[in-house]
Formats: sequence, structure tokens, C-alpha cells
Amino acid sequence: MKPWLFDILACPIDKFFPLNLYIFSFETKVEDFTKLIETFENRNIGFIKKENIIEQYHENGRLFINDNIIIEREPIGNYIKQILLSIKEMDNIFDRTTNKLSKKCLKIIKTTIKSRLQDFSKNNKLNQIENIYPELYLINKIKLEIEIESGLLYCQKCNRWYPIIDTIPQMLPDEYRNEEKDLEFLSTNKHLLDEEFLKQDLKPFKI
Repeated sequence: MKPWLFDILACPIDKFFPLNLYIFSFETKVEDFTKLIETFENRNIGFIKKENIIEQYHENGRLFINDNIIIEREPIGNYIKQILLSIKEMDNIFDRTTNKLSKKCLKIIKTTIKSRLQDFSKNNKLNQIENIYPELYLINKIKLEIEIESGLLYCQKCNRWYPIIDTIPQMLPDEYRNEEKDLEFLSTNKHLLDEEFLKQDLKPFKI
């Protein structure tokens, strides 16, 4: 499962959004996270441009932007607002892996990048979009190319949880779920969830 999918997933039972995402493991290699952080910190604008992730379009003196997250071209102001909303949704993502670099990437996005984009949107220099290319690059790479191997999606409204197994979110109605396999999954990964989480009235099954 790629993190961008989290932006659109709602609970199939009560349609609640956003869900909480607990990441147990990544399919993405550690060295891939290293490269992303290095590109961001080195601010290699030339390299980022060659990736063709962020596209600019000028019309009647106005700047429009799109990328792999905001697919439709938007005026720069609207684009930044939508990117910030996408970052806000990441407050519901919890990295429970042992991967220090993935944790670092998420922290950079939730703090440093969020702050820089907020400042950029207020400084009335929206045409200087290339100044924030490294920020936009890292967000796009994390959302669209990182692969979550195992994890859990949780609905805060109805207390239902859904496993992510072999990169696939298993979001089935209760009657189609396999109690034995789901409980085995939860038991195997309970050390990655805090005690308060496990004490809840989890549905449809709890240990």
C-alpha cells in the first residue's frame, strides 16, 4: 500500500475519514529512504527537475501547478492549500517500524516542510515555486513511491480495524472476514500497538 491511498480511504462500514494508519513494516528498502533524505537536504533543484514530478504552467500571467498528488493543474495558491491538507492527514499516520530513516522522513514532512509551505504561502512570492521544490519532491516521493508492506488501518468512529497484508489493505465487511486469520495477525503484531489501543472495544474481533 502506498501512503497516497490513505488520503482517500474511508471506513467501508460508516464512511468515516480519515482513518488512522499504523505502519508495521515497509517493502521499500532503507537505502531508498537515504536517497530521498539526501536529495531533500542537498536541495538539488536540477536533479529534482529531471524527475518531472512538479509541472508549471503559465496562463494570462498566472502560475498553475500540478504534481503526482495534486493531479489537476491548480493556481499556485490553491495548490499549496491542497498540499498542506495532504500533510495534515499525515498526522494520522504512525510509524511503528524500526526504520529510523522512515520516521525521519515523516517527521520532516509533518514539521519542517509543513512550516516552510505555510511561510511560502504567506510571503507573497508565490512565483518562486522552485524554492520549495525539495519539499514538494519529498512529499511526492513518500506518498507515491514508498510501499507499506504490513500495517493496520483503524476507524476512530466505529473502532473497526483492517489489516494491511503483503501491501494490500484488507477492508472487507465483517461477514466476509476470517476471524482466525485476523486474530492471528493482531496477536502477531500486538507488540507494535500500545496497550490503550488493544484495550478498546475493537471490531469485529479483539484479542
